[in-house]
Amino acid sequence: METKQLGKTGIFVSAIGLGGMPMSIYNRPPESQSIPVIHRALDLGVTFIDTADSYCKDESDKHHNERLIHKALTSYKGDISQVIVATKGGLMRPDGSWTRNGSPEYLRQTIRVSFEALGAAKPIDVWQYHSPDSNYTIEESLAPVKEAVEAGLIRFVGVSNFSVEQIKRSRDVVDIVSVQNQYSPWERQPENDGVLKYCEQEGLTFLPWSPFGGSRRHQNLQDIPAIAQLAKEKGVSVYNIVLAWLRSKSPSVLPIPGASKISSIEDSVQAINVTLSDEELQKIDRAT
Repeated sequence: METKQLGKTGIFVSAIGLGGMPMSIYNRPPESQSIPVIHRALDLGVTFIDTADSYCKDESDKHHNERLIHKALTSYKGDISQVIVATKGGLMRPDGSWTRNGSPEYLRQTIRVSFEALGAAKPIDVWQYHSPDSNYTIEESLAPVKEAVEAGLIRFVGVSNFSVEQIKRSRDVVDIVSVQNQYSPWERQPENDGVLKYCEQEGLTFLPWSPFGGSRRHQNLQDIPAIAQLAKEKGVSVYNIVLAWLRSKSPSVLPIPGASKISSIEDSVQAINVTLSDEELQKIDRAT
């Protein structure tokens, strides 16, 4: 598995990660299906796993995905010493909806629960502020995060759904190693708002969420002629083409495709071997 540095930490992780969200929301698969998916990802050399406290059905189910990942890691027979788990906090799931909560008191509490859900044996590898809450300044919301770093609960910090200005303000409070924003053939804002360029310039890892467009759109990739044609020509899936396209955008990009089936993660890691020419990349750009 190809690797790349996480921010400027000196730590190298797999160039394609695993997103845990599909294993814990809505029509989640049984645990007996999900844990083998995580184990297979590890077998394939995946050493970066993305999760969140809000990857669950509702508030009564909070931290489900974190606990699932911890259970999978502790039951894995191989070496997990190089595995990095990145979680997030700052979203709540009342009745299954998604709401922001950047209250310092709430973030302080959910960081502690995430620490325990992930095993409490070591600091959280990467904790990311899930989405800025306009009811609180970024400085207010990140103050307890800095406290958690100093207290040994968090090793590295990232932000999610942030603009360049917001990232800069975050870095004045605490060191940032990663930025996780939406990026897919249908959502190309990181190219236009300067976030992707900023991450590359500053050595921050960029984690594109919903790289295939999410649960509602991923099946429509076949309907984008340029992507479908390239997949056919190269004998790979349309998902491989999208991951290769994202990776070509910047050396900062580390895709984290979600998976709830072994076949899905097996397919995703194959994108490492897919190379797109400048002409092919332009065809995709023009079609999306």
